Amino acid sequence: MATTSVGPLAGIRIIEVGVMLAGPYATMLLADLGAEVIKVEPPGGEISRQVGDSYFASLNRNKQSICLDLRSESGRQKLGDLVADSHALLVNMKPSAIRRLGLTYESLRTFNERIVCVAMTGFGLDGGDDPAFDYVIQAATGVAAMTGDPQGPPTLPGYSSADNSTGLAAALGLLAQIVSGRGGQVDVSLRDVMLSQLNYRAAAFLNDGVEPQRHPFGAHSYYVPAQLFSTAEGFLALFITHDAFWAAFAAEAGIEGFPTMAERAARRDEVLAVVSAVLATDTASGWQDRLRPLGIPVSAVRTLPEALAATPEAVIRAGEFDLVGSPIRIEGYEPDYRPAPRLDEHADVIRGASRPAHSS
Repeated sequence: MATTSVGPLAGIRIIEVGVMLAGPYATMLLADLGAEVIKVEPPGGEISRQVGDSYFASLNRNKQSICLDLRSESGRQKLGDLVADSHALLVNMKPSAIRRLGLTYESLRTFNERIVCVAMTGFGLDGGDDPAFDYVIQAATGVAAMTGDPQGPPTLPGYSSADNSTGLAAALGLLAQIVSGRGGQVDVSLRDVMLSQLNYRAAAFLNDGVEPQRHPFGAHSYYVPAQLFSTAEGFLALFITHDAFWAAFAAEAGIEGFPTMAERAARRDEVLAVVSAVLATDTASGWQDRLRPLGIPVSAVRTLPEALAATPEAVIRAGEFDLVGSPIRIEGYEPDYRPAPRLDEHADVIRGASRPAHSS
């Protein structure tokens, strides 16, 4: 199939009033798929420009930039002109700031009845202005409490899981409302997204009163063995979810017994002692090479540099930066990765553009 640089979201125009990570990540994913994304920045630029050039580039490729002072009447009017010719507006700020700057559907519907307004906040548009950064949300929703060694303190992952997850959810909500053909307000909060992602953990507590328990090496609460293991050299992630996997692994490792999932769960400590002893006889990479051909879910623990080196197809070039490309691969479509915009780079083009709203 011939490839094209015309994405599936070509003709969709999205305004982003984004800050730092969650909002910009959501709209970048949409821009990678061909949407026209106009990044509205305050005088002086969006704050993440101050974090570092590569940081900003990693979240803002394929966008246009225009500076507007949304605290002024002229800035709000210029935003209204953009809204009139756009499908959606996405913002991530405190609820009071979103309302004060007129970035809700109720404020913008006078410019365009079919505009989709997505508000990304910590606790919802009606949830108040308490600070809600990624790590705070992980602490507030139980994620930190269930992560880490059982004898150690709560632990946070090494990346912004709440922000990134909320970006994905916001992009989904935005597209869903555009597809519906109706304008309206979409409300996505970091708290709700993280609670949603605790699905089976939350269900176990709500229905059976089972509170999450930490296990050594990040062991799964249901499947055994499914965790990290120390080997003769390095650590190995082994994830045995059903009996066929166990049978193949046990045959290769020379382990007898524990044939059913129920028995392995009931005799967790015994199983883990046997498996740990066997895995200590070879290296992580050795076990990976032995078990993968058998179809067993396994991986040696890699550093990020090692993972990137092993996956060169995931890395793209956008301007002067090497970045991780879009995770969404669509047959026949190859994104045209453009660099993150300079501050106010597209002001003249955007202000001079005139086209009917909803041209798609």
